[in-house]
Amino acid sequence: MANPVSAALHQCRLFFIALQFFTRLPIPRWVGFEPDWLQHASRYFPLVGLVVAAISSAVYLLASWCLPSGVAVLLAVASGIYLTGAFHEDGFADMCDGFGGGYTRERILDIMKDSRIGAYGAIGIVCLLAIKCVALTSLPPAMVVAALLIAHPLSRLAAVSLIWCMDYARDEGKAKPMAQSMRTGEFIIAALCGLLPAIVCGALELVAWSALLISALVAAGAAWWLGRTCQRRIGGYTGDCLGAVQQVAEVLIYLAILSGFQPAVRLY
Repeated sequence: MANPVSAALHQCRLFFIALQFFTRLPIPRWVGFEPDWLQHASRYFPLVGLVVAAISSAVYLLASWCLPSGVAVLLAVASGIYLTGAFHEDGFADMCDGFGGGYTRERILDIMKDSRIGAYGAIGIVCLLAIKCVALTSLPPAMVVAALLIAHPLSRLAAVSLIWCMDYARDEGKAKPMAQSMRTGEFIIAALCGLLPAIVCGALELVAWSALLISALVAAGAAWWLGRTCQRRIGGYTGDCLGAVQQVAEVLIYLAILSGFQPAVRLY
């Protein structure tokens, strides 16, 4: 039987490896590195999202003390982009270009590999960021923080589901080291990390349970639809596809929370 202390320390190492892979944040030197750790670190992808959400929320709260809500939201979104190095936004833009401009598997993969951004990617990312900012600005401050803490982990869980269910489409790529395989037990850990913040926000009555249920459903729907599209068009997923799923799921979660907050409109 493994030593509980050693097992806990190994899980900490896996979390820090995921944090290093998906963000710009520094990690302690004692963590070290083994290539084999990368393929097991994806279980903590949603937990990395919680870290990004916590920092973005802190930026929002600090900025909202002396600046209008819209500016505070922009700074919060910008801080999240900076922390991740626009890793997921870049993936979304690349997928827009590849699937919008390519008609064969080989052409789609070539376009997504190109570092230049095309019309589909530029239009897609502008619309995506605009919807994020407008949706968050339309919420009261407490719900903005709750929305960030819910959407970042839950949207990353949606992306992780592709690693669990599908095969990697390329022979090599930036996400290949983390996409070798994912056991069911590892996905359960990811699910706990992704769902727990939403459950806490619901228990604290920051967001209605109905909105949380819709948020989970739309995140799962985004993962299913985009995963199905990737499987049909390129025979699997790539790192760009994971980024696209995360971004689309995040936006849909904001909209789900906003729809639960908005009063019903009567047409008569």
